[in-house]
Amino acid sequence: MEAEIMAHNGEHAEQCIKLVPIFQTLSDAERAEIAPLVQHRHFTVGESLFAAGDVVESLMIVAHGQVKITQIAANGKEQLLYLLNPGDFDGEAALFTASTRQNFGTALAATDVCMIRRQDFQKQLKVSPQLALNILNAFGQRLANVAEQSTQATTASIEERLANYLLETAGDTADDFKLPMKKKDIASYLGTTPETISRKFREFTDDGLIEKLAVNRFRILDADGLALVE
Repeated sequence: MEAEIMAHNGEHAEQCIKLVPIFQTLSDAERAEIAPLVQHRHFTVGESLFAAGDVVESLMIVAHGQVKITQIAANGKEQLLYLLNPGDFDGEAALFTASTRQNFGTALAATDVCMIRRQDFQKQLKVSPQLALNILNAFGQRLANVAEQSTQATTASIEERLANYLLETAGDTADDFKLPMKKKDIASYLGTTPETISRKFREFTDDGLIEKLAVNRFRILDADGLALVE
C-alpha cells in the first residue's frame, strides 16, 4: 500500500513540532517559522520508508510509531542496525550535502513521520542557534546510544540484553505490551539467534518474570527481577 502523503498539513506539523525534542526548546516564533516547512507522511505496518540507493533529500523525524533500520549483510541476510522511536530522526546527512542511503527503513507499526527538505532546514539552522545546538546534542546522544549498544553486545549476557530490551519496550506501562518486532529481528538486534531468544523467553516465563498473554504480547510481572538479570 502506498504511503498517504499530506503535504504541509498544519495540524500534523504542529503536533510533530511539539513531540520532537529538537524543536521543544525553540521559541514560539521559531516553531511558527518551521511549521509551514513540515510535510507529513503516514506509513502502514511493514511499509518501506526508504531503501538503499535512495537519494536523501530531507530530514525525517518519527512523530508516532517505530521504524527499523536494516542493512543486507555479506551473507545476504537482513541485519538490524537500530530502531527509530518517536522523537528520533534520520537522514541527517541530508542537512549538509546530497547523499544516497546505505540502509533500509521499514515501519514496524503504523508510523507518522515529518519531513523537512534539506534547503529549508539549512535556512532555519542559519537563523536559529538553538536549533543547531539541539541537532548537535541529538547527534551526541545517538553516538552515545550506539556506543552503549556496542558495549552491551560485547560485555552483557544475552539474558541481560533481552531483559533490558523488554523493560525498555514495556516502558512505564503497567499493562501488557506488544513486541514491535518478530523474534528474528529481536535476535538480530541483540546479536544472537532466534532459537536462543525463544528459549530465553520461555525461561523468563518459567521464572515468573514475564507472562505471555498472546502471540507477541506480554506483561512484565517482576520488573525488579528483570533489572537484576545478569
